[in-house]
Amino acid sequence: MPLELFNTLSGKLETLSPIGAPELRMYACGPTVYDYGHIGNFRTFLHVDVLRRFVKQLGMPVNHVMNITDVDDKIIRNAAAAQKPMAEYTRKFEDAFFEDLDSLGVQRPEHLPRATEHIPEMVSLIERLAAKDFAYQAEDGSWYFRIAKDTDYGKLAKKDLESIEDGARVDLDEYDKDAARDFALWKAVKAAPDGTLEPAWETALGSGRPGWHIECSAMATSLLGDSFDLHAGGEDLMFPHHENEIAQSESASGTTFARHWMHVRFLLVEGRKMSKSEGNFYTLRDLLLKGYRASAIRLLLISVPYRHQLNFTFDGLTQSTNAIERLRTFYQRILKGTWPAEGANPSLAEQIAKSSAAYTAALSNDLNTADALSAIFDMVRAVNSAADSNALYRAEADAALDVLRLFEAVFAVLEDNDADLTRAALAWAEKEGRLDQADPTLIAALSLSDAAIEALIADRALAKKQRNFAKSDAIRNDLLTKGILLKDGPTGTEWSRK
Repeated sequence: MPLELFNTLSGKLETLSPIGAPELRMYACGPTVYDYGHIGNFRTFLHVDVLRRFVKQLGMPVNHVMNITDVDDKIIRNAAAAQKPMAEYTRKFEDAFFEDLDSLGVQRPEHLPRATEHIPEMVSLIERLAAKDFAYQAEDGSWYFRIAKDTDYGKLAKKDLESIEDGARVDLDEYDKDAARDFALWKAVKAAPDGTLEPAWETALGSGRPGWHIECSAMATSLLGDSFDLHAGGEDLMFPHHENEIAQSESASGTTFARHWMHVRFLLVEGRKMSKSEGNFYTLRDLLLKGYRASAIRLLLISVPYRHQLNFTFDGLTQSTNAIERLRTFYQRILKGTWPAEGANPSLAEQIAKSSAAYTAALSNDLNTADALSAIFDMVRAVNSAADSNALYRAEADAALDVLRLFEAVFAVLEDNDADLTRAALAWAEKEGRLDQADPTLIAALSLSDAAIEALIADRALAKKQRNFAKSDAIRNDLLTKGILLKDGPTGTEWSRK
């Protein structure tokens, strides 16, 4: 079944398929490493991960490039304020970004180019633009793209840009999202407020550094060619960043830059736009220190399809935690259960096959993660019901496990390493002097090893056997204060961390 994915450029669903190469060549805008990533950033990276994983599940090889922007206005400003060399400043946040991606189960792209390692490619691209009169040099030595010469400018964002004033320029990497002015390709070296010179490279264009937009064009085309299959990113990058990428790339090459454009929508937090001034700005590390699981954060961020706005709430995180517990419990039950090899349940087999087909159909329909999840839980309910009534056989159990493996290959939430990830977050907080930001219950919970918890549960079982219910209740309550939840069942007591 082919993947139908919405193309921002054409404004309609189109079949996503590689052209001119055996693999799907895709570029996704990566982080600007000036601070820790927030959950809005990670919603985009996670949906690109869902795309990547599902494309591979469909049997399509992937050649995926994600850039690291390690030079821009914010980085230069923040590094100067921290009194650190730019490379030292950015490496800290680059390392943290990849740690966070690993915590969220995001697969690494095939290529991770840094902007500072591709300056020659950027200079070459600007020289090609200058040779065609799409680039010009200003009085201060900076180079700009001449928007008025590009008759297709605005085709991605569908903006009416007829009123652009020829020669009006914008130099900042951070500016009005509705602004349309000749944008900087190369910024001539200048002094910082303290009198020192900003980072610069000596090139044929003069001493300076690249503008933000040229970085992505140069890295994308140098690794994927002048024309490739898919470009992805957050909706906030559609204009002007992606529009400018198209303008400079296609003006230089004379061919289509990216055939397909995928944009992930913003999220809200508790119904409001996320911002530090609103007090609802969260990094992944903030949430881990509050005691939320990385797997639950991943599931919540991908549970709403990428073209729909997600309202991120703490109730939603709790629901995602419960959903993952249900899935993991179901997986272990079916995996470890002893199901009769003789016999069959045709109606259940039909339901499992139906759920499998619905899962694939949902993701093939513009990556509809919500419907895909619904299909999986339909199967969970049916199989659990059959198991409860002694009507589950080995053939149907194996079929259900096969569907779960398909699901896990894309959603990646069944493997339980949440406690280890939370311990790592606590270790980071201690190193950074932020341990006071962690939930005290979380610290208490993780101070107990798994072996210590099992020993206390054994003591509780013995106390119950001896009818010492006061001691039994005291152990349960003590574990609860440390964030350890107990669930008694016919086969014993299961436990989990909050």
